[in-house]
Amino acid sequence: MSEENQQPERQFAIQKLYVKDISFETPNSPEIFTLTWDPKVEFNLGSKVQTLQDGLFEISLTATITVKLEEKTAYLVEVCQAGIFTISGFPEPELGPMLGSYCPNILFPYAREAVADLVTKGGFPPMLLAPINFDALYMQQVQMAQQQPQQATSH
Repeated sequence: MSEENQQPERQFAIQKLYVKDISFETPNSPEIFTLTWDPKVEFNLGSKVQTLQDGLFEISLTATITVKLEEKTAYLVEVCQAGIFTISGFPEPELGPMLGSYCPNILFPYAREAVADLVTKGGFPPMLLAPINFDALYMQQVQMAQQQPQQATSH
């Protein structure tokens, strides 16, 4: 077999999983515990990719949850769960989904557990984040990125 036809060997490995940043605030305690528990929940999720060196990436997934009773903040929790991944030998069309969907999918259960632990230790009812379809989120990001250049040129 000629060297031109050989594809590089695909490698994927988790090198390290860790909490990069964590925060829990209850700005209105102890008064907040006297109110009827009828929460309004805001949930924001973001991910970031940083290339550390060729084939080595840090992916960080940040979940921010703000829970309010009436207009008072009951608590604010933010967890940035990160991982270092070896990813090499994948063609460019497959690398994006690996970084934007597959790796965040690995990190999410750890972030979910950290959020649940912090909220429970803060004296509040458990906060269990629903599963997330990172494939769909990634596809939305790709579509939005493709539409932006079109919108910029149509003005």
